[in-house]
Amino acid sequence: MDAAYYGHLAGATDIVFHPGSYFDKSPELVLPLAIRRLQDCVNELRSNGNPVILRPETMGKPALLGSISDVIEMSRAVSGVLPCLDFAHLHARVGDGSMNTFDEWVGLLNGYANYLGKDSLSSLHIHLSGIAYSSKGEQKHLAISESDLNLIALLQALHHLNCAGRILCESPILETDALYIKKVWFEIQ
Repeated sequence: MDAAYYGHLAGATDIVFHPGSYFDKSPELVLPLAIRRLQDCVNELRSNGNPVILRPETMGKPALLGSISDVIEMSRAVSGVLPCLDFAHLHARVGDGSMNTFDEWVGLLNGYANYLGKDSLSSLHIHLSGIAYSSKGEQKHLAISESDLNLIALLQALHHLNCAGRILCESPILETDALYIKKVWFEIQ
């Protein structure tokens, strides 16, 4: 809430947050509680005239609240909430190297649009980097060149579906990878 308050004062329009943990409980038990608390947060923000969008981030470990289904459901349930898609986290979450092909990315984005509306693809908020992972999910962020994240396939999927919004690079070599992402984006168009 402090980030939303001070972020708004500084001109931020979106506040990204990590939604939490399942605490060894099933997502079906934890998600409704998270949604109720998120609704309370939005109610408090709006009652104080704060219009920021809260963005629960997709998380890179299966023990954490933040699957693509979780963040979509939070967004469907609470007006003023939209996902932050961390594609490295989505790739790492399954822990087996999947979620890394053009078809997988298109399928994920089409599912996103099916639940949140076709227009939702025009205001994406994306985090992007390379990532190291194990069978338990994310271990750490990496430079894109040091990871197996298929950046070309991902950007081709975004382009194919006419996606728009913003991409925030979270690589350990921020400027280098941000420029690389931009270069690849313009090459595939």
